[in-house]
Amino acid sequence: MKLTPQRMVNNEEGLARMSIDKRFHGDLEATSTGEMLSAGTSVKGSAGYVAIERVTGTLAGRSGTFVLQHTGTMNRGTPDLTITVVPDSGTGDLTGLAGRMSINIDEGKHSYGFDYTLGDPG
Repeated sequence: MKLTPQRMVNNEEGLARMSIDKRFHGDLEATSTGEMLSAGTSVKGSAGYVAIERVTGTLAGRSGTFVLQHTGTMNRGTPDLTITVVPDSGTGDLTGLAGRMSINIDEGKHSYGFDYTLGDPG
């Protein structure tokens, strides 16, 4: 995963904007691009972020694209994160895709869990 800082239109202290560039391997073989906005606070371990990313590739052998929406907060080090497939965002063989993704961090390395259902490919 690559996060690249971007220029903020309104550069308030504690706000950040980044571009997202990811690669997924496993049941989901795909790339994604997107944008993330975050806000830090004066309290260590407290922050929030939102992001949207478009995923392009194959899932369980079915090709297409879909969009993930992220909403996350850290409350004094305790994370609360929701990553959801945007309803009706699936295209191609991924039309009808629904689900949620989780991010697992082990020794600084990110991996992803994906609980999903696929619609009838037609």
